[in-house]
Amino acid sequence: MKKNILVYILIMILLITGIYIGTTKKDTKTKEIPTKKVETLIDKMKKIEYYNGKYKDRYKDYQKENQNLELEDIVTRVNLSLDKKPYEETKKTPYPNTDYILVNKHIYMGEDYIPEDLEELDTSYARSGMKLVKKAKKAVEQMAKQAKKEGFTIRVMSSFRDYQYQVNLYNRYKETDGEEKADTYSARPGFSEHQTGLCIDIDDGNLSYTNFEKSPSFNWMQENAHKYGFILRYPKDKTDITTYTYESWHYRYVGKEIASYIKEHNITFDEYYIQFIENKK
Repeated sequence: MKKNILVYILIMILLITGIYIGTTKKDTKTKEIPTKKVETLIDKMKKIEYYNGKYKDRYKDYQKENQNLELEDIVTRVNLSLDKKPYEETKKTPYPNTDYILVNKHIYMGEDYIPEDLEELDTSYARSGMKLVKKAKKAVEQMAKQAKKEGFTIRVMSSFRDYQYQVNLYNRYKETDGEEKADTYSARPGFSEHQTGLCIDIDDGNLSYTNFEKSPSFNWMQENAHKYGFILRYPKDKTDITTYTYESWHYRYVGKEIASYIKEHNITFDEYYIQFIENKK
C-alpha cells in the first residue's frame, strides 16, 4: 500500500514539474504580435517620410524580431538592407562623384570607378603619394593646419585606394583572419570608402593610427572635424548600423552642413543618407 502511494506521489510530482517546465518554455518565446496591431504599426510607419511601400513585408518581419526598436529605426535599418546578410543584395551607387555618395556592404562603386578631381596632398600633412578629391584635400589641409596652430598633429596615413589596391588588401586580411572576421573591419573590393577619394585614415605622428583614440589629437578631431566637413565614419556606439568595427582613425568628408547635422544628432552617415538623400537628389 505504501509502495503504491509513493509511486502515485512520484507520478504526480513528475506531471506537475513537466507542466511547469512546459509553461515556462512557452513564456520565454517571443510573443506573436496580433495581425491588427502589425497593420497599425505599418500605418504609423507610412507617416515616416522615408517609408518605402516596396518594403512593407520586410518592415513587418524586422519589427517582429526587433520589437525594442522605434519605428523610425525599423524603417531606416530595412532601407539600409540590415535585414539582409552583408553583400547578399547589392546595388550600384546612384550618386558617383558627389560629397554624399554612400558606400557600404550593400552599395558599391565597381572596379572601374575612379573619382574626378583627385589631387595629391601636401606632404606637410600626409604621407607621400596620398590623394583625395579636390574639396576633401583642401578641407583636410585646412583642418591639419589649424590643428597644428593649436598644438595638435593630424597626419594622413591612407586616402584614395583604387579597386586593385583593395583586392590585394582584402585578400591579405582574409588569408590571415578568414573571410567572416575580415568582413568586420575591411571592405570588399568595390565596396570600400577609400575608393571614393573622400576618406582618410589618420594618426598623430607618434602613436600608431590604430591607437589614434589615445592621442590628444583624437579629442581635437572629436570637437572640430565637423567644422571642416569631416565625420568619424565608424563610431563605437553605432557598429550595428555601420556593420564595421569601431575605427577612431577613419574620417569621411561629407561637407560642413551634413557633418554638423550628423554630429549634432549623433547619427551615422548611413542614417543621414536614408533620411535625407536616398531617392531625393
